[in-house]
Order: sequence, then structure tokens, then C-alpha cells
Amino acid sequence: MNNLGIVLAERRAENILTELNIGTLPIDPSFVAKKRGIVVEAKPQTADGVSGMLLRHGNNFGIIYATHIRSKGFQRFSIAHELGHYFLDGHIDYIFKDGNIHESRAGFISANNYEREADHFAAGLLMPEALFKTALENETYGLNAVESLAALCITSLTATAIRYVSLCDIACAIVLSSEGRINFCSFSEKMKLLPNLKWPKRGSCIPRNSTTADFFNEPSRIACANRAEADIDIQEWFDGEISMQAKEETIGLGNYGKVLTVVTVTDAENEQLYEGDEEELIESWTPRFHR
Repeated sequence: MNNLGIVLAERRAENILTELNIGTLPIDPSFVAKKRGIVVEAKPQTADGVSGMLLRHGNNFGIIYATHIRSKGFQRFSIAHELGHYFLDGHIDYIFKDGNIHESRAGFISANNYEREADHFAAGLLMPEALFKTALENETYGLNAVESLAALCITSLTATAIRYVSLCDIACAIVLSSEGRINFCSFSEKMKLLPNLKWPKRGSCIPRNSTTADFFNEPSRIACANRAEADIDIQEWFDGEISMQAKEETIGLGNYGKVLTVVTVTDAENEQLYEGDEEELIESWTPRFHR
């Protein structure tokens, strides 16, 4: 999925908030649905892996969201995801081409562009850029910031971490993993500037000696939502040409069975790295940069 599709999906969500005169956190996706006459209902049982459904009957629409994952943040994201299918151009025609019931698997896990666009719509709706950045100004960086913002926005740690890394102004990365393998990885804009970092591919193994690996050696730590941290070198996770000190923060996601990792380059390293002109920095590293 290209960056333009992401930007347009997020901007569409934020425009809807403006139209509805919604300007404070948290955002209630059910309220947005109600304003468009869309009925929202919880469903105890859904197909395996389904987060929600958008249904159409004539010109009427309804949203059903799954409750097998008890996270309120995940459920709200699922509702917002279905709203993405409703509001984004071309989605209605695509998702209902074979019938009037569409099942979604929200949470940035699908490779389908329509599902990914709906995910980014949901992020923009629940965590609009201006409000999120304002809240971020009052936070420290790292996992503590992600947890605090998730509580403020009533969003899942995973969705909040993805939004956090896309909007923060330091070099950091977030990694979602399960069974010792990476499901998803995202870099902040400043992290992308570091020369020749290796962007981990989906399905690749997490570093063997990392704090994150320890969680998979003791699965009970994941189920109990334990957290841990360690001082590391950035090359331990992402290779690259520069040895830089960073902090690895890890938290288990309970019955979800996954682990969220936040890797943050230390304050001193950030200051040293970006004390010069950023445009000059980009230009000097561009010839050597690759993914």
C-alpha cells in the first residue's frame, strides 16, 4: 500500500470529525456511526479471526463487532475500521461485490489494500493527528507514552504504538511479534534516516538474545502482560552502519498471545544525531540508504 492511500484514509477520518464538530479525546466511533444512521451491535461469536462485520440491507448499514477479544480498545478500533469501509471511496463497491455481508480482520494484519486503508482510517478517527500530537507533548517517550496515550484515546496498545511511531519526532521503532517471529514492524521518520538499517520482514525471527525473546521462552509472561526493558545497541535489532545506544521495552499482550516491543534511541544519541541541519543529513545519507 502506498503512502498516499494511507494519508488520504487518515485525512478522510479527520475531515469527518471536523464535520461532526468533534475536537476532544477520546473519540467514540459508535457516536460517529449513529450520526450516519448506522446501527452498531456487539456479537459474542464470530468466525475465527474476524474483528467485525459491515452489513448492508438496501440503503441501510449496520456494524457488528467481535467480543472474543475483550480489549475495549480493540473493539472500538474494529468499529472504526468498519466505518472506514463505509466512508472511504470505492470500498462499498469492493467489499459488497459478492454479497451484503463483509467480514474484516482489523489491526494492521491484512495485506489487502482495502483492509489496510480501513485500518489507517480507524487510526485517524480514534487518534487524529493534531489531538494526538498535542497529547504526546505532555508525555515522555517510549512504552510509558504508548500506554498513557492508549488510556487517553481508549485504543489498544498495538494501534496506539503504530500511531505513536508514525507521529513522534525521535528515532524509534515498534515491533509486534508472536511465536518468536515478527508480525509487523514500523519505524519513525527519524529512524528511517539512520543509514542502512535493516527493516525486519514479516515472519523473520526476533533477535535471539533480546528481552523480547525471553518472553517467548516463558509464555506465562505474555499471558500475564509482564513488561521488561534493557539497554541495547540499535544494531542488535536492525543492523545498520552506526552503533547507537537504545532502550528495548517489551510488554506481553495477554491472551492475545503477542508481544509488543518499543525500541527507542536514547536522548543523548538523538541530540547528537540531529543537532545539524536535517536536510543536510538526509542528503548526506541518501546514496547509502536502502531498505
